Amino acid sequence: MGLFTTAAQMRPIPRSTRFVNGAVSFWFREIGLPERRDPLPGSADYDVCVVGAGYTGLWTAYYLKKARPDLRVVVLEREFAGFGASGRNGGWLSAEFAGSRERYAESHGKGAMIALQRAMMSTVDEVISVAETEGIDADIVKGGMRLVATNAAQRERMVEDIEYLQEWGYWPDDIHLLPDDHGSPLAVHEAVASAYSPHAARVQPAKLVTGLARAVEALGVTIFEGTAVEEIRPRQGAARPAVVTEHGTVYADHIVRATEGFTSTLRGQRREWLPMNSSMIVTEPIPAEVWDKIGWEGREVLGDTAHAYVYAQRTADDRIAIGGRGVPYRFGSAQDKDGVTQPQTIAELWRALTRMFPDVADVPVEHAWSGVLGVPRDWCPSVHMDTGSGIGWAGGYVGSGVATSNLAGRTLRDLVLGRDTELTRLPWVGHQVRGWEPEPLRWVGTQVIYGLYRSADRRESKTPEEKAHTSRLAGLATRIAGR
Repeated sequence: MGLFTTAAQMRPIPRSTRFVNGAVSFWFREIGLPERRDPLPGSADYDVCVVGAGYTGLWTAYYLKKARPDLRVVVLEREFAGFGASGRNGGWLSAEFAGSRERYAESHGKGAMIALQRAMMSTVDEVISVAETEGIDADIVKGGMRLVATNAAQRERMVEDIEYLQEWGYWPDDIHLLPDDHGSPLAVHEAVASAYSPHAARVQPAKLVTGLARAVEALGVTIFEGTAVEEIRPRQGAARPAVVTEHGTVYADHIVRATEGFTSTLRGQRREWLPMNSSMIVTEPIPAEVWDKIGWEGREVLGDTAHAYVYAQRTADDRIAIGGRGVPYRFGSAQDKDGVTQPQTIAELWRALTRMFPDVADVPVEHAWSGVLGVPRDWCPSVHMDTGSGIGWAGGYVGSGVATSNLAGRTLRDLVLGRDTELTRLPWVGHQVRGWEPEPLRWVGTQVIYGLYRSADRRESKTPEEKAHTSRLAGLATRIAGR
């Protein structure tokens, strides 16, 4: 598909009479936008100040207060809790971990990376357990993860990826190729191979993040919304670390930066993490007779193995929500305010949806939205606490943050409290990488990378089975990206 989509290309897409583009996300439209909490009333002093009320910040505050109820913890948020990726993502609570396993193994050894992967698997159950304990109804169903290949090159890559993962912490029961006669009720059109992992659950992201915010407040954490952070200042001599906002300055012994895709908006952080755009559409509720053809009774989260991949879920009220990268990056790290999605991205996602499920071609699209996630230069997530400056951070999840943010929150708890634990010894702790190139290099590079990935997908879809291999264009894109 070209860079631009014409009105004629958009016309075939059925859109609901209730169609909305933006408005943060369908997830928040479903539950209603939350009533805003008060902004910071003025300068203040706390033990721990968390910047960002998404999953990472809220999990960090939650576990700190559970461990040390006497700690004075505050969370500062520019918009409202869950406004960013935490309230807009695809609802994949999975053990997937982004980043090069070899890079982490170089510094800590292969065993440490395997331990990190096993920790991710247990994190899925940890999130489910906390949701149950705190009474957070987030439509969670642990149906596992299904991956499909729709051409021979994807099938070959799927087999190779499974073999690779089974060398890095996945055992055969943790991810495996499904036999041709596996009898799954989920029917994906033209699927030539499928894989399954039990370590995943479907969630409603906005329900999870708003419920978590309520649980954090119930523990005694203060959340100030409508409070834009301008700068985070490290400890300097006798001067404590500080967070400078439009409403005053917060001083604290420890500051946790939990801003993920919005990190580039902070002073001095413009090239730290690339704000990568990801987009979604959701259908109207699908009729029962169509579900009889599709199946999907197990509510697995669903993805494909294309280079420009998509991810999907069957929602609690029987819609299909599907997402992908769309237009991945805006020049100068520009970010949308309200999640409005470009027409060509809506068209791309609709075509992906109807390729997988032709029977939903007449079901109208009810909502489209976008958001940003954080991408480090080496595409590897990290968590860190610098005891000298008093500043810590976590993020760079590259689209796999629903579970990873929980692991990060528990790890930051231990780092802030000065504990030496299995979590603080995991290899992503302290991982640092150089910043992204200045503009226009990072914009050009991103366009080239995703253009190559899409070209690779097109080539693979047209290659005869007997000649099918992963396109060299994809390998070139990966090398340019530095992944």
